[in-house]
Amino acid sequence: MKLTKANKVKLLMTALLVAASLVMMMTKTSREDLLPAEEPDAKENSPETFYDQEKAQETKEVKWPKAMEVPAEAKGKEELLLKRDGFWISYNKDRKIPNWVAWHLTAAHSRGNNQRDDMVFMEDSEVPYPRAVDDDYYGSHYDRGHMCPAGDNKWDRRALTQSFKFSNICPQNHSLNKGDWNDLEIQCRYWAREMGDIYIVTGPVFYDGVKKTIGKNKVAVPDAFFKVILCDNGKAKAIGFVYPNRGGHKDMKEYVMSVDEIERITGIDFFPKLEDKLEEQLESATKDNMVKQWKVYLYKPHDYDPSTDK
Repeated sequence: MKLTKANKVKLLMTALLVAASLVMMMTKTSREDLLPAEEPDAKENSPETFYDQEKAQETKEVKWPKAMEVPAEAKGKEELLLKRDGFWISYNKDRKIPNWVAWHLTAAHSRGNNQRDDMVFMEDSEVPYPRAVDDDYYGSHYDRGHMCPAGDNKWDRRALTQSFKFSNICPQNHSLNKGDWNDLEIQCRYWAREMGDIYIVTGPVFYDGVKKTIGKNKVAVPDAFFKVILCDNGKAKAIGFVYPNRGGHKDMKEYVMSVDEIERITGIDFFPKLEDKLEEQLESATKDNMVKQWKVYLYKPHDYDPSTDK
């Protein structure tokens, strides 16, 4: 079939249009290849998201420890279990402080060559945001009070460093922190040396919920602090203490309280690994019996040297 001149022109125009379309499509694809990738949602890269992803993997493997010092798992209470080299923490993300801290203090761990002079308080990256930071304490008139003392972790530098994370810290009255509470911490180290080892659980007391917070992260200020101690070497014995979060000084025996009573005010079940009958006997001991058994009235031995327990 012989094409007319007009048909040849039409075919040429059609070919040019097809070629132009192909060029435009190729150009658009090239330009898209050169464009930067779309930014992901900022929330996907947030610390909170990374924390949630990591913890989701970790919590699948967490089992409640069978260690003697660890209280029973809480029911109906905010609780995140953290393991440190020298202690366990039950952390409360709503209050930004621990529910309790527990450890096994041996005679060997009551001393150590590591010193706290170059230690700094730090955020705990294992707990969710918002969380306590140094700024929360500035101008608050509260000390950064250790629950597991630095003095109980001088046996290992990493253990000592971990004791300065804010998951182990509560807002504490300065006079209490440097005075009567410090005396009890020192006494515990002497008991560990005398008895070979002891089990300790300590933490905050809130009598009627949180009444006060500090800092932008709203760190809860406790009404008081408890400490319960167990020795199961020889004839087992236990003792409890509650210290109001305020200044002043009293004899150590004035702070003594039965473990049963501390369980009542905190809702924590201490030393659940004990045989039931023995647990009931130890935790219901009277104040006078506890003072006598633990020789609380001799709370500073004759060889006491404060320079070794700073």
